[in-house]
Amino acid sequence: MLVLLPIFAGRNLIQDLIFLFYMMAPAQCWNLLAGYAGLISVGQQAFVGLGGYLLFALTLIGGLNPFVAIPIAGLVSALFALPTALIVFRLRGAYFAIGTWVVAEVYRLVFAQFKPLGGGTGTSLTPSVTSSVPVIEWVKTLLDLRTPAARDIVSYWVALALMAGMLAAVYFILRSRRGLALGAIRDHEAAAAGLGVDIYRIKLAVYVATAAMTGMIGALIYLQKARISPDAAFSVLDWTAYVIFIVVIGGVGTMEGPVIGAIIFYLMQRYLADFGASYLISSARSASSSCCSRQRASGALSPSVTIRRCFRRGAGSSSKPTGAGAPDIEEGCSRATALLVRTAYRKGPLLADSIERPRTR
Repeated sequence: MLVLLPIFAGRNLIQDLIFLFYMMAPAQCWNLLAGYAGLISVGQQAFVGLGGYLLFALTLIGGLNPFVAIPIAGLVSALFALPTALIVFRLRGAYFAIGTWVVAEVYRLVFAQFKPLGGGTGTSLTPSVTSSVPVIEWVKTLLDLRTPAARDIVSYWVALALMAGMLAAVYFILRSRRGLALGAIRDHEAAAAGLGVDIYRIKLAVYVATAAMTGMIGALIYLQKARISPDAAFSVLDWTAYVIFIVVIGGVGTMEGPVIGAIIFYLMQRYLADFGASYLISSARSASSSCCSRQRASGALSPSVTIRRCFRRGAGSSSKPTGAGAPDIEEGCSRATALLVRTAYRKGPLLADSIERPRTR
């Protein structure tokens, strides 16, 4: 039904849904980064802007087709993420968040000095570039539309495919062996490290992967906008603050959280925007209260209590891993950590090169 919606819906609804899908995609990336890997980044706008500027550079200067430039923008964003990670991964907690923000500001200042792409005022895509997007002529002929309306329909289909592909990618990542390790890191990083999970490698892989996906998202967003400037492309409000708000209000560390949060954010922005920024402040208070309520309802415990409960010896539990000397797992321990323990003691190390098993007499 969503694929056929542009045939019946008006142009305003199509543009609103494009915005909704484009907000869901970076929210899924940030949720994977912060909700599972524990990397609270406030600088993801660096890769949104980088992807957008790479699209403009590859199309306007390099003469490439936009759909060829988009995956290249994602690949280059991943390459930029590697040296960035080597710098910001030396920081922890709030310092990591501030460090990612500083890196994004550095990117903004660099592109503001790049004159071939307009410098500080930015630039626009030429009509020849926007018209070279495949399928536009076919949509114009089939639905008897003008070029801007046909471009919106093609952008809608691309945004829908992006959102569906992002959901599928996150689903398969979380269902893989590394997704199991991410779930354990989310539950408790120290416990996961004690079971042999290579924390640094997993976090680096997630950071680079989300940078690539965010770069492609930025390229698609600014292909649809057809204009870019440093202040807009590297805006911490549009591409990080709103994304964090979406994930928090929908549910951090859950796959459906960004989807629910994006829908709530869209409805609030559409129907409560006349109240100014106060609606976001009140909603943030409601979201934080909701998160605290969910945490109390789920029986969230302190790290020391969690470790004692997950690895207490001698407590009779219904989910014991086989093998001599293997620790017992309490029923309250999360599914990801419990599965990780079973995998580690039945089949050997999950991700690290070795796990020191308890010696038996």
